[in-house]
Amino acid sequence: MITRIDRRMAKLKDEGRPALVTYFMGGDPDYDTSLRIMKALPKAGSDIIELGMPFSDPMADGPAIQAAALRSLKGGHSLAKTLQMAADFRKEDDETPIVLMGYYNPIYIYGTERFLADAKAAGIDGLIVVDLPPEMDEELCIPALKAGVNFIRLATPTTDDKRLPKVLQNTSGFVYYVSMTGITGSALLDTAKVGEAVQRIKAQTELPICVGFGVKTAEQARAIGGSADGVVVGSAIVSTVANLLGPDGKVAAADPAEAVATLVGELSQGVRSARLAPAE
Repeated sequence: MITRIDRRMAKLKDEGRPALVTYFMGGDPDYDTSLRIMKALPKAGSDIIELGMPFSDPMADGPAIQAAALRSLKGGHSLAKTLQMAADFRKEDDETPIVLMGYYNPIYIYGTERFLADAKAAGIDGLIVVDLPPEMDEELCIPALKAGVNFIRLATPTTDDKRLPKVLQNTSGFVYYVSMTGITGSALLDTAKVGEAVQRIKAQTELPICVGFGVKTAEQARAIGGSADGVVVGSAIVSTVANLLGPDGKVAAADPAEAVATLVGELSQGVRSARLAPAE
């Protein structure tokens, strides 16, 4: 089954440029603001949206995304409301791919079969579930693929050539290469090493490789876009929202959706300028 992700990545390949993949936390700081952020992303230049599912113990995430998840949960957000947000977005946009990103616990509690049915109905195209290794593919990965939902796996600098085939097995949509060890948004990128890693993974799969963790500026996006099929930005977006909230966690003054759109517009320019120069 061809998904929106497959179509979008194929289109961008034809255009000769990498994808800009943008992550934000569903329900942060509240449902309405979060939905406006989501709607602003494609207009600002985002090619694929990663919609964060809030969880109380997001162990792979740095302080910015942890805080966003807690704000979201404190405001009453839930997995059901995250799916509703996707459905509300789909009323106006049936083209932009949506990937749900988060942890397995809320999905397990929701019920895998029910979750996949509701996700499909809400217009979800892919899943990134960071704490489900390939050894647990029967839990969610295989059922998701049967339902026509891409299951996107993470590869890291510690994923060696022996482990990589297992990681790539049953992966679809794209491979998410985590450009550093540690938590999200925690360090500076080494773009040369990223390029080497992307080539190593490409030797074992025809899937697009999207690179994330640590991308904050248009310059970084342009540099990574020179070797990767996509650039993922998350913590920088979440931090932009947080910076406009008061001590109570509510919007204080400026509109977070506008601020996110400005940042994404700059990142989009960086991505769109990658690989546009003719080869010498």
